[in-house]
Amino acid sequence: MMICRKFETEYKDLIPDMLLDRERVPAAARAHMEQCADCSRELKALESTMLALDAWEEVEPSPFFDARLAARLREAEPAGFLERLRLRLMVGSSSHLKPLAAGALAVLLLIGGGTYAGMAGFHNGQTAPVATSATVKDLQSLEDNSQMFQELNSLDQSDSGSASGQGSN
Repeated sequence: MMICRKFETEYKDLIPDMLLDRERVPAAARAHMEQCADCSRELKALESTMLALDAWEEVEPSPFFDARLAARLREAEPAGFLERLRLRLMVGSSSHLKPLAAGALAVLLLIGGGTYAGMAGFHNGQTAPVATSATVKDLQSLEDNSQMFQELNSLDQSDSGSASGQGSN
């Protein structure tokens, strides 16, 4: 089906007005639609579609449709709590679970944040580090370096033993 170029460039936006109120469409556009075979065919096809849509009637369900549907859904409902929950999460609307999930997330954030703040504020159960004196630091340093001092003492003893051995020769 071919549509003329004039229709595509100039008159395509006027089609709704041609279908609903021809008087609003400029006379040049109406004359073109009547003279051009492709444009008049397109307009007639759209008019027939509109007429078919106007003639269409909505089918009303029976008055007991909702009750029968609810009864069938109750029969098909799984027996276990976990099965019902799984089915509801997979198929049903979960809009009623959103506030519950948001509340649970908020509680988890409060607990986690409080725990982190408690751990970051206290170091090994102390609120503030205790200042140590220079004497204590020196003793700790000597204790840490005691192995090195023992090795130095053994070297001193071996040197003094070899020096005394050289003097007797």
